[in-house]
Amino acid sequence: MKIVLTDADTVTAGDISFSGFTAYGTVIRYDVTAPKQAAERVRDADAVLCNKTLITADVMSKAEKLKYIGILATGCNNVDLDFAKERGIVVTNVPGYSTDGVVQLVFSYIFELCGNLSRYSDSVRAGDWKKSPTFSYFPYPITCIAGKTIGVVGYGAIGSRVAKAADALGMRVIVNSRTQKPGCPFPFVDMDTLLAESDIITLHCPLTPQSENLINEQTIAKMKNGAILINTSRGPVVDENALRTALDSRKLAGAGLDVLRTEPMAEDCPLFGAPNCIITPHIAWAAFETRKRLLDIAEKNLAAFINGAPVNVVNG
Repeated sequence: MKIVLTDADTVTAGDISFSGFTAYGTVIRYDVTAPKQAAERVRDADAVLCNKTLITADVMSKAEKLKYIGILATGCNNVDLDFAKERGIVVTNVPGYSTDGVVQLVFSYIFELCGNLSRYSDSVRAGDWKKSPTFSYFPYPITCIAGKTIGVVGYGAIGSRVAKAADALGMRVIVNSRTQKPGCPFPFVDMDTLLAESDIITLHCPLTPQSENLINEQTIAKMKNGAILINTSRGPVVDENALRTALDSRKLAGAGLDVLRTEPMAEDCPLFGAPNCIITPHIAWAAFETRKRLLDIAEKNLAAFINGAPVNVVNG
C-alpha cells in the first residue's frame, strides 16, 4: 500500500514521528503541499493522510487507486466528502483529541482579557513596581469572572467541557446549540438571549452555511456593551470587519481568537492590530500531548480500515 502524507509540518516540528504508519505500507512524506501540487502527489496513492491539504473532486478524480483518506484533524471541510462517497473512498477524522487543549486556551484568553496579566507583567518588567509608593498598584482594569455569565455556542465535546469548567469557576453558564442535549445541567436559550445576557461568548460550533458569519454587525449589536468574544471554532463563523469595528468602538471589551477566515493570517486581515484582541496562530490543538494523541488515533483509523472495519468515518 502506498500511503501519501501531504502536510507533515502541520502536525510535527520534529518532535513527533510518523513511523507507526510504516507498518501498513510505504509512506511518502511531504512537509507541505500547495493546492496545485495535490493532484500529482496523490495520483498513485492507495491512502492519503492529510491535515489541511485540499482534497477536491478534481484531485480525487485523478487518483484512480485512492480508497482511503485519513484526515489528521476533526474538521473535514478540506475534503469533498460527497465526491469521496461517490467514488467509494472512505474518509475518517480524529474526533475529540484536542478537547483538553481547546478548553485550556479558552480560559487562557479569559484570564488574560479579564486580568490584564501581560500588561502588569510588562509594567513590573519595566521597573514600575520598584518605583511604586504603595505595595500594590492597579492602573489596568481587573474583572472577577466568578458570577459573570458565559454563553457557550455549541454544546458538543468541547463546548460541554468549557461549560463544566466555567461552572467550576463560579460562572453562570447558558448554552445555545443546534439541538438540546439530554442531561445538560445548564439552561438552553435562544441565540438572542445568549447574546443579550452573556458577559463572555465562546464559540464551539462547526462551520456550516448556517453558522458562517454568525457573529456579524447585527448579532454584535445585540451583545452587552463590554462583552468579550472567544473563537476557537472556525474563522468564518465571525465577520472580521464587524468585529474590528466593535473593538475599535469599544462596543466589545476584547476578543480571543485562535482561528481566522484566512490562515495563515492574510496581509489585509482587518483584525491585525485591533485593540484588546488576542490572536494566536491556531494552536489550541498544538500541545505535544494533543498531537501525539492525534497520530495515535489516526494510526488506529488506518488499521481499522485495512482490517475491513473502518471507524470514525465521516462520509458513510
